[in-house]
Amino acid sequence: MSEIKSRKAWMGIMAKTAASRVEEIWNSANYAPEYTYLRPSEIGGVMVQGRTGGTGSAFNIGEMTVTRCSVQLSDGTVGHGYVQGRSKRHAEISALVDALMQTKISNEVRTLIIEPLNQEIEAAHANKRAKAAATKVEFFTMTRGED
Repeated sequence: MSEIKSRKAWMGIMAKTAASRVEEIWNSANYAPEYTYLRPSEIGGVMVQGRTGGTGSAFNIGEMTVTRCSVQLSDGTVGHGYVQGRSKRHAEISALVDALMQTKISNEVRTLIIEPLNQEIEAAHANKRAKAAATKVEFFTMTRGED
């Protein structure tokens, strides 16, 4: 598995994981950092855009509900969490993980929280790929004897 070092990668993993699983793994890791809210969890909406063919002009698909949170650890480290849906706790834990990943215990947080969640996401993707591959149909043309 590739090393998860970029902030974009670990924030993406936290956002893609179900809120219940994030809460479960957070509780099992047993972290209790001292922090204050810079922005308490709040629910809002964003406009989702798409592009025709992936490269065409942008167009609005619709709105999506998101929750965001910003925290500051007692040492001054700031973390942000943005998640799809209405789970304030999911956004808060994501912000705390983001902040902890910027501290000296980042390797421990990566091992206890980020990597297990990433493995679960990759396993789910592999399962979907396997199911899709099982339905693959190969078409071929048989030559006719007229040539």
